[in-house]
Formats: sequence, C-alpha cells, structure tokens
Amino acid sequence: MVKDDITIGVIGIQGAVSEHVAMMKQVFLCNNDVKGNVHVIRPSDSLDGVDGVILPGGESTTISRVLQSCGLFDELKDRVVNDSLVIMGTCAGCILLASELEVDDEHVNLLEFMKMKVQRNAYGPQKESFEQGLDISSIDSADSSLFPAVFIRAPVIVDVWGENTNVLAFDSFQKPVLVQQDNLLALTFHPELSFDDRIHSYFLSMVKKFLKMKT
Repeated sequence: MVKDDITIGVIGIQGAVSEHVAMMKQVFLCNNDVKGNVHVIRPSDSLDGVDGVILPGGESTTISRVLQSCGLFDELKDRVVNDSLVIMGTCAGCILLASELEVDDEHVNLLEFMKMKVQRNAYGPQKESFEQGLDISSIDSADSSLFPAVFIRAPVIVDVWGENTNVLAFDSFQKPVLVQQDNLLALTFHPELSFDDRIHSYFLSMVKKFLKMKT
C-alpha cells in the first residue's frame, strides 16, 4: 500500500521552479487515491522525507556547482545509490542525470545516474526556442493528443544504452527527448511551461509505483 502522504521536492536553484510546483499541485488535486505535498528545496535544505525530486532547467554549470557546494549533490547520489528516490530532470536537469557529455566540460559535474550521453544547447541559443507536439502515447495511451513540448536552449540526447534505459518519446528529428531508466526520468524540454500535466502525472505514478514496491 502506498504511504498516505507523498512529498515531492523541486530543487530551487534556477529555472521554472514555481511552475513545477504549481503543476505538481494540480496533479495531486486530480489524484484522489493519494495525498501529497510539494515544496521547494533550497540549498540550505535536505532531502529528508522527500519521495520524489524534480531537477528543473536553468544553467547546468551553475546548478551542478551549487548542488555540490551545499551538499545536495552528494545527498542525491546517496539516495539514488540506496534506491530510495525518484527523480525527474528537465532540460539542465536532464543533463545532470546523464553519464556522459558529448563534449567534456570540466565545469559541469554530472550525477551520472542514467546511461545516456547528452549534448548541451544542441538546438541552438535561446532565440531559437520552439514548441513541438510530441507523441507521448507510451506513457498515456488514453489521450492521443500531442504534448506541447517547449524547447529552450535544449540539450540533445545523442545516445542511450542499457536494457533498463527506455526512450519514451522522440522529436521530429527522431532524437530522444523523453527517457526513463527505472526510477529516473529525463526530458530535454520544459513540461512545466505547458498547460498539460500528463508528464507530471506520469512522474507521480512513478513515485507511487516505487513506494508500493518498497512496502
């Protein structure tokens, strides 16, 4: 049985933090089978009591540096190694979850959780931002409409490997944009900037499934 209250933490260093919080609150309101709360995790906070974490977008160099300096980097590592945390990383968060960068950058410290290689800012600068409809039927077969994905200085996932690493959606160039590896979910786009909560709802389902397996 899933615990009565699920806690989701949004890392509050950079990015659309409040938008992720609002989206998760909306998802909890639509789920009658579980109670939940969402809060921002500041650099001075810990992950105690948190069941799922969202790593938002922003500048991957800055986010990784702050995570390391405040101790959250090591805490994330420990929680994942001990199989006690579910994580969704969007844009810069996706970069940090990866095992490798296409071009090494000594200023970016990767968490190295997921078996994938990424290229930073591969779609171009911020002025080249765009929106594209994605087929996400792999995570929601009940709704066939395309997901309005927003790409802003987005990375490209250039390679994935391992039997537990699954590509759930591709862009129009057939590049992976949504990848899951066990209790980890990586997105090259910003789902929090749309009015569509299907991906955040899927993330909650991952947390619920994960917690159920632990009981």
